[in-house]
Amino acid sequence: MTRIAIILLFFFSLSANGQDQVINEIDQKSTFYGDIAHQIWEYAELGYLEEKSTSLLQKTLRDEGFSIEKGVADIPTAFEASFGSGSPVVGILAEFDALPGVSQAAVPERKEISTGGNGHACGHHLFGTGSSAAAIAVKNWMKDNGIQGTIKLFGTPAEEGGAGKVYMARAGLFDDVDVMLHWHPSSRNAAWAASSLANKSAKFRFYGQASHAAVAPHNGRSALDAVEAMNYMANMMREHVPSESRIHYVITSGGEAPNVVPAYAEVFYYVRHPEMQWVKDIFDRLVKVAEAAALGTETRMDYEVIHGVYNLLPNESISKIMHKNLEQVGGIHYTDEEVAFAKAIKETLPKNAKTDINSAQQVIPFQVLERGMGGSTDVGDVSWQVPTAGLSTATWVPGTSAHTWQAVAAGGTSIGTKGMINAAKVLALTAMDIFKDPSVCNQALEELNRRRGDGFRYEAMLGDREPPLDYRK
Repeated sequence: MTRIAIILLFFFSLSANGQDQVINEIDQKSTFYGDIAHQIWEYAELGYLEEKSTSLLQKTLRDEGFSIEKGVADIPTAFEASFGSGSPVVGILAEFDALPGVSQAAVPERKEISTGGNGHACGHHLFGTGSSAAAIAVKNWMKDNGIQGTIKLFGTPAEEGGAGKVYMARAGLFDDVDVMLHWHPSSRNAAWAASSLANKSAKFRFYGQASHAAVAPHNGRSALDAVEAMNYMANMMREHVPSESRIHYVITSGGEAPNVVPAYAEVFYYVRHPEMQWVKDIFDRLVKVAEAAALGTETRMDYEVIHGVYNLLPNESISKIMHKNLEQVGGIHYTDEEVAFAKAIKETLPKNAKTDINSAQQVIPFQVLERGMGGSTDVGDVSWQVPTAGLSTATWVPGTSAHTWQAVAAGGTSIGTKGMINAAKVLALTAMDIFKDPSVCNQALEELNRRRGDGFRYEAMLGDREPPLDYRK
């Protein structure tokens, strides 16, 4: 055997052993991490209010030797955990906020834990815990093998409409990161180079004049009329925006009693499109609609931008590495008990959403999706600053949609834990590949610069507003 062959065999062996070390460590701690995720599942804390959840994750990382900086970007529940020094710097994102109104027990039929309570219908209890597990495993591998570089875990609150990462991006927290990794709970296993929808939201508030609705209606100026007028005109506007656009709203305040002309009313709007410039344009038109509604009803209007997020910028250089590792880790295999749970959940899903539960074992072939579809995420802003790649794993029964009680239920069982553990392995293996070959960072940065174009300068779509720490109160 030649000297070169011996050297190559040595490095191959070192690489394989490193992978085995990390995979075995995560497997051995699966119960430990499952307990942490379930504790956060029970906390079910809303955006910017995740005090117990963030404290638990911070303690877990601190106990493992990470240095913790909490309250970053003027957000009490945001934090940065760091280990190592120098380059490359690999970041991993960790979310942990729940959603309102989807309280659910870990059972395959609709059963609220508390009426109208919160629930982890997007699986962020798994997201934050799985990302932390990956960071810890990579840290141990770096320490044991004398690997140069820095691993960072970013605790990012309020993804659900609060845009926590945008404020962190605006504050420059990701400026020194070479590559950012993330994942998300799902009903399938995929690591695509995919985009998302840009999104901007605001609460439009109207102020009128209260009056007795029967005795003196002529003296009243209805703020609710203004909201309804705005909604009517916004719905007409749908015909005259690009077909890929999405406009949603909910009336959050519409008066207290039918016999009192409402002096105050509020409506909460989202505007989405695959391109952020279209979002900006449509949102500006929506403001004009609100102004017209106020003019026509003789009320006064103001609005508060709640959040604004960019579309995800795909990065094939990192995503291909992540996909390779996902294929190595593989999909989710159910026990007999989990099969019974999955079949029961399947019966509650819409007919057009039902999917073979065995698809949880499969990894979807790699794809590049330049145009966003579906939802939005504040990871988008990160991806315009740092080369970013993400994956999804089957933490829910195939066919399950996010933001449903079925997602909460599966996320509170071993099905959710298994998907989380697989995601942790893929994140860890991808980070290791980057530390072993830092030249990947240069390739990923070149791709980022090509995609975002010459002269790009990051500006948050939400402007200079402070984090809306009370938006869920």
